[in-house]
Amino acid sequence: MADKKTIFVAFAIEDERQRDFLKGQSLNTKSPFEYIDMSVREAYDSDWQEKVRVRILRSDGVIALASKNSPASSGQKWEIECALKEGKPVRGIFAYKDDRTALPGVKTVEWTWENIVAFIDSL
Repeated sequence: MADKKTIFVAFAIEDERQRDFLKGQSLNTKSPFEYIDMSVREAYDSDWQEKVRVRILRSDGVIALASKNSPASSGQKWEIECALKEGKPVRGIFAYKDDRTALPGVKTVEWTWENIVAFIDSL
C-alpha cells in the first residue's frame, strides 16, 4: 500500500446512505484511500457535467455503487461513462448484499474490504 488515492464515488442518489457507509470505511486508520466527497448535489444545474468531469479527472479511480437504483440514475450512468471515456479505472461494488444489479461495461464485485483494497492498490 503506497500513497493514499483519491476516489470518486458514482452512485444513484437513492443509495446515498451506502455512499456514507463507504466514507465511514475510509476513515479506518488503515484505509488505502482518502475519500473525498466529489458528488455534485445540484445534478441538474446547467454545468454539473463539467464540474463532475473535473472531479473525475482529479481522481485516481472511480468506485461505482451498483444497485437496483443504478439503471434509472442518469447522473450515475453519465459519471461512469465520463470516467471510462477519460481513461479512469472504474470498479463496481454491489451496494447491497442481496442486489446483484450489473453496471454495463464495469466489472462489479462484492463489497468487501479486500476487494476495495485490491482495486485501490491497483491504481
